[in-house]
Amino acid sequence: MDGNIAKLKNVIDGAERVVLFTGAGFSVPSGIPDFRSAGGIYEGKFAGYSAEYMLSHECLVLHPELFFDFYKSKMLYPDAQPNAAHLYFAELERHGKLLSVVTQNIDGLHQAAGSERVWELHGSVKRNRCSKCGARYDEAFVLSSEGVPKCEKCGGIVRPCVVLYGESLDQGVLEGAIRDISRADVLIIAGTSLAVYPAAMLPDYFNGRELVLVNKTPTARDGIATLTVYGDVAEVCRSLSGV
Repeated sequence: MDGNIAKLKNVIDGAERVVLFTGAGFSVPSGIPDFRSAGGIYEGKFAGYSAEYMLSHECLVLHPELFFDFYKSKMLYPDAQPNAAHLYFAELERHGKLLSVVTQNIDGLHQAAGSERVWELHGSVKRNRCSKCGARYDEAFVLSSEGVPKCEKCGGIVRPCVVLYGESLDQGVLEGAIRDISRADVLIIAGTSLAVYPAAMLPDYFNGRELVLVNKTPTARDGIATLTVYGDVAEVCRSLSGV
């Protein structure tokens, strides 16, 4: 076992309340591309617009056809399955070691792996609602709809329960995430470059003893970490679990 992974195992074994904070890199081993790296979802232009604009509230309102064309083709991966990292931390929760997961991801893979206490900062593609009457729909409904998905009850646009550019995070979710991070004695930040705000400021609320960063590449927060582990999160977790 790699020396830093062995140190991480000792940190987890000695912890009482671990909080896991995850980003797009956590789901890359499940076949979901990340956003900002070469070949990521945000690379290039789409119909003359940036990916950020395509995923904005303004685009949804003004150009719903464009929005859903991009959203369905780039953001939905219904066949993706939890990887070794999702499963490892779900097992930690079952053993009472993991307090919660705070995630920037919208793919629902933490819950699919069995995690129950998950703060989804940016919402989830698994949940959708009618913009008019509030009726709820699943991911399959959106995928099977031609063009812009319309509510079967009132005809309103069915939009994803995802925080788009130009929208605010859910205050209750944000407060829950901050509360858990402030209570943790170990915070593990995995698969994120900590480049997206306000999520990137959440580590500032950590007052515990061990701040661990697990990522393929260095991040802007490496300097405040007590331990850094560079590598694929799924491979790291396979080593931790002895698989």
